[in-house]
Amino acid sequence: QVQLVESGGGLVQPGQSLTLSCTISGFVVDYYAVAWFRQAPGKGRQAVGCISRDRGVEYFRTSVKGRITISRDSVNNSVYLQINNLKPEDTAVYYCAASAMQYCSEYDVQYTYWGQGTQVTVSS
Repeated sequence: QVQLVESGGGLVQPGQSLTLSCTISGFVVDYYAVAWFRQAPGKGRQAVGCISRDRGVEYFRTSVKGRITISRDSVNNSVYLQINNLKPEDTAVYYCAASAMQYCSEYDVQYTYWGQGTQVTVSS
């Protein structure tokens, strides 16, 4: 049974950093494409970045490039999203998603498995 569980969200102040975790069971993370998406209030879901077996890490949003790091932990079968210098516009529900693709896609329809999401709120 495949399961993706996000954690690490919360309320943070602008300028602070946060690391979100996506703990995976049911498949080996090294062989799947695992992406992070976010959905802000009243907006559609957008891809933030992804890590895949064949192409490593790809970042899809220019608004967060330079502020985020995606990494993979084979021992804990997890993927992490670190966001630095958080801004109010980063407020969203963050989801991890996975697919048995060899490379990343920024389109949510390409992903088979989804976590339940974790809320990140950036506010002073």
